[in-house]
Amino acid sequence: MVGLGNPGPEYEATNHNAGFWWIDAVAREWKVSLVPERSYFGLAARVNRPDGPVWLLEPQTYMNVSGKSVAALARFFKIAPNEILVVHDELDLMPGQAKLKLGGGHAGHNGLRDIHAQLGSPDYWRLRLGIGHPGVKAEVVDYVLRKPKPEAREAIEQTIEKTLTVLDLIVAGEMERATMKLNAKPPRPKPPKPAPPQAPDGRDTPAERTE
Repeated sequence: MVGLGNPGPEYEATNHNAGFWWIDAVAREWKVSLVPERSYFGLAARVNRPDGPVWLLEPQTYMNVSGKSVAALARFFKIAPNEILVVHDELDLMPGQAKLKLGGGHAGHNGLRDIHAQLGSPDYWRLRLGIGHPGVKAEVVDYVLRKPKPEAREAIEQTIEKTLTVLDLIVAGEMERATMKLNAKPPRPKPPKPAPPQAPDGRDTPAERTE
């Protein structure tokens, strides 16, 4: 499981580092610490789970070269693309939204673009954490490197907590169930029941009167 972001304190709280925030949350949940792994160009932790070992990875290569880190670990342990989950910030979703999907394009995301190139395949899983869009394409670069507004950061953190409810399904490889649970829209509230009819004087109608 890979979270995308940029290394260094100046980037730590920026929109582009939402993937790092997710990996940090998983590490807290599993009570593990990521340590520098020079061979994989990132911070990493190997976690032994009932379903087998799981790697947590935060590439320290800067976003545009994320694939160098992901591919190094994947090749060494012979991890197939469809066994990889990449968690990243998503402009096309609002803060508070998250979507799980397999494969697809990189939609201009430089981290995904490099992972595509280094793995030689787009067929890996992505967990897209919404950060919203500035509204103007020319502002995207500055926007992703800015800190989100406090209410947006709170919404993203709440979404990360929500995604942790499907973490066991993801680790078990039950991606369809995880996708359905995470992507499901909340049920629409039922309309209120109509009030019982009343006679003009306010008394119950004969049909409702009980003897």
